[in-house]
Amino acid sequence: MLASKVIERYQAFCPPSLSMEGDVCGLQIGTLDKEIKRVMVALDIRETTVAEAIDKKVDLIIVKHAPIFRPLKHLVADDLQNQICLQLIKHDIAVYVSHTDIDVVEGGLNDWFCDLLGIRDTTYLLETTEGQGLGRVGTIAEQTLEELALKVKSVFGLDAVRLVAYGHQAKQYVSRVAICGGSGGSFYKDALEKGADVYITGDIYYHTGQEMLTQGLLAIDPGHHIEVLFIKRIADLLETWKAEEGWDLDIFASTVSTNPFRHL
Repeated sequence: MLASKVIERYQAFCPPSLSMEGDVCGLQIGTLDKEIKRVMVALDIRETTVAEAIDKKVDLIIVKHAPIFRPLKHLVADDLQNQICLQLIKHDIAVYVSHTDIDVVEGGLNDWFCDLLGIRDTTYLLETTEGQGLGRVGTIAEQTLEELALKVKSVFGLDAVRLVAYGHQAKQYVSRVAICGGSGGSFYKDALEKGADVYITGDIYYHTGQEMLTQGLLAIDPGHHIEVLFIKRIADLLETWKAEEGWDLDIFASTVSTNPFRHL
């Protein structure tokens, strides 16, 4: 079947028009005007992802993070970063990027996070289009910051989480939670405006953490890589659509880890 048919169904669920201004999304490498047999879902495109795709004879990758996020100045083959793209082109592997559109869409990544953590009665954190927005804010059963942090650690299978809190605040009770996958530190004022006690997001900067505490907002930083949930959920959706529409496709969830961080 044509790659375009798969992406047409994906876009019916997650329209690229939901992406934030200036975001990178949509087809980035290759063509959708080709017959495909094998589709893989990944969080990142790294050298390990490419090797996995080549080994599995994949024709199309649906990925959250764009392999080309900043403009390329050249495609010189002895540049190791360029080799990632060159290998994809050489093996005719198309790459479709679904970045902030899957964060914004109802029933997408941030809603899946809320389901896992028991965050209910949600609204969006930051409006991006009328009636749609990035991140979520909702309520949980009252618990301490430490209890919530340990739940985040367990649910996402992490070896550690960072708390943005002074020592005594680990035992502070929280009940209204904001969450935003990826690097959402810049949206902490929106979490405050929505009445959040605690904000769950990745890649919080040192000085941003200090500002949060000064303004009365606690935070849990589980890292950027919790977005790996994208892989299983999108692969499951593709399997559902395959059964509904009779697609003759093999669908793979990437199994290589692209998380660059480990904690000792």
